[in-house]
Amino acid sequence: MRLLLVDDHPIVRDGLRAALDAEPDLEVVAEASDGAEAVRLAAELAPDLVLLDLRMPGMDGVTAIRELRALGPAAPRVLVLTTFDTDVLAALEAGAAGYLLKDAPARELVRAVRAAVRGETVLAPALVGRLAEQVRKPARGALSPRELEVLRLVAGGATNQQAAARLFISQASVKTHLVHVYAKLDVHDRAAAVAEAYRRGLLTD
Repeated sequence: MRLLLVDDHPIVRDGLRAALDAEPDLEVVAEASDGAEAVRLAAELAPDLVLLDLRMPGMDGVTAIRELRALGPAAPRVLVLTTFDTDVLAALEAGAAGYLLKDAPARELVRAVRAAVRGETVLAPALVGRLAEQVRKPARGALSPRELEVLRLVAGGATNQQAAARLFISQASVKTHLVHVYAKLDVHDRAAAVAEAYRRGLLTD
């Protein structure tokens, strides 16, 4: 898995590189210090995943995510790494595959990177509450019919791409539905969402 690190602080990039390069299946192919450089390098190197800080000089992180995701068939997945959580929903709606805080343990970081490259949506446990506040339109825990459809497909083992094809919607829409499901069920990954849905009786065998 080929990775591009984007952060305006060299010490942060050094720490990320050390954690990621220690894994045999992960390779950091380049580093960037701002959004514009990230877009240029991604277009040139076609990494599988871009790990991106939201708070950088010049092009902001949300704009960078949109431009990265607009690169075409070779567009990389984007995993946001930051110390702030105010733009969680904006980053995800712009196309980010997930959102982790920079103080996440190395093991959690590596797991999130692999999940994001596989096409899964990743959300740090500490951010679930914040996201729930942003998406709480119906009562928390009350999934919409479409969210239940997506969750049933996920419970059956469908990927985001497969769920999108079955429901005739975009993969971005599937991801957004899953993010809302995570927030409403107060979980942070697919497996936990399915388990919690069964516990609440939202899914049946």
